[in-house]
Amino acid sequence: MALTKVGKEGITGVSNASNATFLTATAAEGVTLAGTLAVTGVHTVGTNAVATSEGGAATSIISQGLSKLWANLQGVDTFGLTDSFNVTSATDHGTGDHTITMANDFAGVGQKSITLTVWNTADAANSNAASNAKGGCVANQLGGVGQQAGATRIATWVGSSSSADGVPGDLSALYLTGQGDLA
Repeated sequence: MALTKVGKEGITGVSNASNATFLTATAAEGVTLAGTLAVTGVHTVGTNAVATSEGGAATSIISQGLSKLWANLQGVDTFGLTDSFNVTSATDHGTGDHTITMANDFAGVGQKSITLTVWNTADAANSNAASNAKGGCVANQLGGVGQQAGATRIATWVGSSSSADGVPGDLSALYLTGQGDLA
């Protein structure tokens, strides 16, 4: 293990302190730090990095607990992404039929979980009134098309009730998030 000496005088034995390596350890050597570690700049954390819960009883692998994508779509007027993370495009295939394409794919179709929610004010003053006037609003991954690791096809429906089927409909906004293993 290489260690540059840091004393009360500062860094010793290094002519350019901005390029100094303070601590380097191999995986076999390991490093244990106590207290708070303050870091600045960008640092790479390995896929096996673990975080301990607030109570200290549970641990979680950091890379597993992060959202791998999210997107906010405008479904009415001019369709499109209003904001996103790890999404390259959104495609409007017709009323209530959309595809989100990812920048970095999931490892496979079985390694993703997509959660959807909607906001609909398209035919009323607020979301509750729109739901009451048009029936329920539903968004789901579209069946009948093959799933993909790098894209999700979404169907949105309005007007469903206990006595009537819904119809495809464009909603004011569609929000989705995705968890899983990236390729």
